[in-house]
Amino acid sequence: MNRRRSAILSAIFMGLGQLYNRQYIKGVLLLLTGAAAFGYFIPRLVHDLWGIWTLGDAPSKMVKVGKVYQTVKGDHSIFLMINGLITVLILALFITIYIMNIRDAYRTGAARDQGGKAAAFRESISYVWDRKFPHLLLTIPGLGVLFLTIMPIVFMILLSFTNYSLPQHIPPAKLVDWVGFNTFKDLLTLKSWSRTFFGVFTWTIIWAVLATATCYFGGLLVALLIEQKDVKFKKLWRTLFILPYAIPQLISLLVMRNLFNGQFGPINQYLSYFGFGKLPWLTDPTWAKATAILVNMWVGIPVSMVLILGVLTAIPKDLYEAADVDGASGYQKFRIVTMPFVLFATAPILITQFAGNINNFNLIFLLTNGEPLNGEYQYAGSTDLLVTWLYKLTLNNSQFNMASAIGIIIFIIIATFSIINYRRTKSFKEEDMIQ
Repeated sequence: MNRRRSAILSAIFMGLGQLYNRQYIKGVLLLLTGAAAFGYFIPRLVHDLWGIWTLGDAPSKMVKVGKVYQTVKGDHSIFLMINGLITVLILALFITIYIMNIRDAYRTGAARDQGGKAAAFRESISYVWDRKFPHLLLTIPGLGVLFLTIMPIVFMILLSFTNYSLPQHIPPAKLVDWVGFNTFKDLLTLKSWSRTFFGVFTWTIIWAVLATATCYFGGLLVALLIEQKDVKFKKLWRTLFILPYAIPQLISLLVMRNLFNGQFGPINQYLSYFGFGKLPWLTDPTWAKATAILVNMWVGIPVSMVLILGVLTAIPKDLYEAADVDGASGYQKFRIVTMPFVLFATAPILITQFAGNINNFNLIFLLTNGEPLNGEYQYAGSTDLLVTWLYKLTLNNSQFNMASAIGIIIFIIIATFSIINYRRTKSFKEEDMIQ
């Protein structure tokens, strides 16, 4: 039967089934694709798979030739890992295309068995253009996501299972080895690392909760005050309160860092002038954490205010009128009408803000740089979050395997929290607030 023959031929080599079904242009294009793929894989597939499996067996070294030392190039473990990962992804794409080629040949053969004709190349193009146009457009960004997002994530995950770190295992002079879960074990059990991890992790969670709650409820309070009937010049108030968000965060945070400087900062100068003395805003661990939360409120409350203002203007007025008829107090109207509507519309954003605060690199890095220093921590300061600690481990101290393990833990925390809480929100379970 045509369906079986064409499928078997396409399984033997791409395009043969299409040629059998008399789809000559499509068959030739698939033959060329298969030939190009085999031309790519034959010289490098075994070597790249060997490289990602072994990470090399001969490091670069200096050899004396006469009176001169020359470098003998060896294996670079990280390059081998990257090349192997790229080859595996391209192989997965090729296998996908190969399977699609077999299915296409089988479907065309089945149509011929039923008395139909194989679609001409022009008809195939028209079908793809008319019926599969969204898939066609999504292919390019899909490939971008695969190689620019998924591949770096997989590369980071692989690094966490190696010993890629200073001083012993930095290519090309030294090779990198697979060590399994030893990196995670050291992070959680080795005293020098575990003390830092649990300390930074605890502060990260406290920071995320306080930063999210203060900004959200602060924005809610400001929005409610602006929307009061007795408040005049509402547009002016909205404009004033949105200014901190309109100014680039880099500028705001650097200005705040100077304002809270313990020695020459204007805030301490004013406090000293009025006899209150100077406060260790950024030099004492507790004060530095409180200052970070305070500054985060300054840059974060306007965002929540704008979002909640939009929700408040969308609440039906007849609900408040019905509440007035029933004799509800202002607090009761807020609890029964306002707050449920606000939470329904902003719960997903609230979850997103919490996840963003866990990774709030800009504020901590620009305001405190993780300082003040903590003698009990490994490469971290008292105000460092997991993400800023990861940055220091990577760029300043070349502890790449440990930084990758921390990155995986951050992802697990954020993904788990976001998925569980988002699925529990009413905005996910219900499509409409009023039913």
